[in-house]
Order: sequence, then structure tokens, then C-alpha cells
Amino acid sequence: MITTANIAEIRKQVKQWHMQGETVAFVPTMGNLHQGHIRLVTEALKRADHVVVSIFVNPMQFGQHEDLAAYPRTLADDQNALINAGAELLFTPTPEIIYPKGLENQTFVEVPKIGEEFCGASRPGHFRGVATIVCKLFNIVQADIALFGRKDYQQLMVITAMVEDLSLPIDIIGIDTVREASGLAMSSRNGYLSALQKIQATSIKKVMDYVAAQVTAGETIELAIEVAKQQLIDAGFKMDFLAVRNAATLAPVTAEDNHFVILVAAYLGNTRLIDNLTFSR
Repeated sequence: MITTANIAEIRKQVKQWHMQGETVAFVPTMGNLHQGHIRLVTEALKRADHVVVSIFVNPMQFGQHEDLAAYPRTLADDQNALINAGAELLFTPTPEIIYPKGLENQTFVEVPKIGEEFCGASRPGHFRGVATIVCKLFNIVQADIALFGRKDYQQLMVITAMVEDLSLPIDIIGIDTVREASGLAMSSRNGYLSALQKIQATSIKKVMDYVAAQVTAGETIELAIEVAKQQLIDAGFKMDFLAVRNAATLAPVTAEDNHFVILVAAYLGNTRLIDNLTFSR
């Protein structure tokens, strides 16, 4: 596997693959890789001839009081995992390479409406940072497809909308959330949890299953959410949000809707966990 921070080298290699008539998939990450990331790589290899991965802890998507400095950097372990998974090209730029003028002078991309609620409201500027870096990485790598985990459901919708709105020549593929045996969604932030908190965190999936079952059985969304929030609080969480929305648009549910997504964000101690579950009735 080639590891480089050089934009020209990335473009040269991808161009060479394309000139040979071969397809290229892209998996953008912030590193500290777990099995969810590796699943993206293995799924990418089913859909393309070559896989490019990026590792970049993007300062633009972190808020002023968030854990940018504390975010785990595990490059050597990540490289070994990617080699074993079959990735051929790893892009590891620095902030100076990505934002040579500094964040305050960087052109940015912002997706309206979809990015304004939920995580967008809880983390102002977060989705501006996500959309900007993903758009820039797409332009650098110039892959045919890009794969993202559905665990970050709102992020996936923001990126999908950006690609459509800006007519970017890349297909976006969402891959189902990878979970631990306990039901906890795999996340780099799980590393911040104590052993006890990891047990507490399993309540998120149980609560989402409860809401889906209640709504499917005819209970009102409002009552199901009220009970579910209390269950999470009783399990030791501090709530950020718990909502049921139209799965395709994130719009509030109407009587005509049949496909839904449950969106959850809650804190265990200082660790913010997110998850989601789609269901139909």
C-alpha cells in the first residue's frame, strides 16, 4: 500500500488506474480505524478495482470545545489494518496541505436544511466542516464511488445532497452500521468509554428497537419517544436528542409516511454517542 500526503501523487495514481479502464472507490476516514471502517474497505473492493482511503482529522468539523487535540491518532495500526483489508493507496494530508490559507480563509460548502437540525444544531458548523472536507477530498481523489457508514445517518444525507446539488461525478454508497455483539454501534468514540459505560451504552440500541416496535404496533411517536428518553436517562445518559423522522428526507413524520429513521444522540459522561435505526410500517 502506498501512503502519501502528496495531492499530485494521489491524482497521478488514480489517473493511471482510470487510463487502464479500472474503477476506483474512496473511503474517507479520520483514522483510529475499527471494524466499521474496515467493512467499508471490503465492501468497496466488491464494487471497484482499487480502493483509496484517506486519514485526516479535520479541524473544520470540530467545535471550539470539542476533542480535536484528544482525538486518537493511530497511523501505524491503521496502515496495518488497511493493508490486510486490501487498500492500495492511503492519503494522509496535514491541515497545512488541506487548508494552506488557514480555516478562516477557506472556501466552504454548506448544505441547507438537512444539515441544520440534530447534530447540526448541537454542533454548530460541524456539517459545514464535513461537507467542505468531503467535497475537497472528492476533488483530490477523483474516485468513481465513495462509501460511508450509515451510523452517521445525517452525515450521509448531507453528503448525498451535496453531491446531487453540486453535480459531482461520484456515486455515494451507504453501508449498514457495524455493531458489537452487545448491539453498540462501532465508533472511535467508544474508546473514551469505561467498561461500565460500555454496558450502559448498549441501552441505545435497545431503546431504538423499543421505539420501532411501539410505533409499528400503532403507538404514537410522541409517547414512544417520551418513554424511550426516560429509559436512556434511567440508564445514565444525558439526552441531546431522540427523534423519529421521514427516512428519505429527515422531515417531520406525516400520516402518509411509511419509512422512518430513529435518530439518537446522548452523552455518557463527556462522550457523545450517536446512532440510528430505520424501520417501516
